[in-house]
Amino acid sequence: MFSNNPFAAVADSPSPSFMRVYIVLMILAVVIGTLFDVFHKGSAKFFARRREKSNAAAQRQLSGGETFSLAVETIAEAAVSGEFCKWPRRISHLLMMYGFFIYIITTVVMVFCYAGAARIPSMLPALWTIGALMILVGGLWFFFFLRVNVAYDGDSPFHLGRADLFVGSLVTSVAFALIWDYVQTTYANATATWILFGLYIFFTTLLFVTVPWSKFAHMFFKPTVAFQRRVEEANGSSDLPGPSAENYIVRS
Repeated sequence: MFSNNPFAAVADSPSPSFMRVYIVLMILAVVIGTLFDVFHKGSAKFFARRREKSNAAAQRQLSGGETFSLAVETIAEAAVSGEFCKWPRRISHLLMMYGFFIYIITTVVMVFCYAGAARIPSMLPALWTIGALMILVGGLWFFFFLRVNVAYDGDSPFHLGRADLFVGSLVTSVAFALIWDYVQTTYANATATWILFGLYIFFTTLLFVTVPWSKFAHMFFKPTVAFQRRVEEANGSSDLPGPSAENYIVRS
């Protein structure tokens, strides 16, 4: 399981190029879904108006070096999930984020560089499995204990809403990927293997084609919002209350 290419068998059936075409289609689904989400919700117009308002109200112009520094700070904050104050949510988010990156990158490498090769560098399937397990740990921890409606509103952990579409489909997709890999590696049952592969593809497709209705696109919006906030604070155009004002509002 940690040394075999889980996608080797798929290279022969149903088609040698099936997984490659599938990955390209899923990338297109994410791009199209994100663009649809941006224009449908008016996010592009909102950011454009916000930038114009910021430029007009700016008390000073930022240099290129300052803007670059703010961009680096935004990336650094996103890299450690600095927007989360409480450590359980931060750790859960980091496990899912880095696990997802590892899982996706190793999937692409194994499909495009080692199609049909059962034996590949052991690091790739090992990292693929580790990334998937990181997603499961972080996702299940969040899903059953850290969701707002569960942790604070007292709802059942099994209560589902549209906001849960991303995490739910991601965790289910990864779970079936691991089960499919285990069954095809351990047992010689072609029927069970292909059924599990079909379930893996179904939930993976659900994950990527539901971008406009899930929180998938938030991973692109949140850094943009955070960067704009930093720019406004730096050029003096921010209309958000400062710490003293916030304390006054809370106490009053």
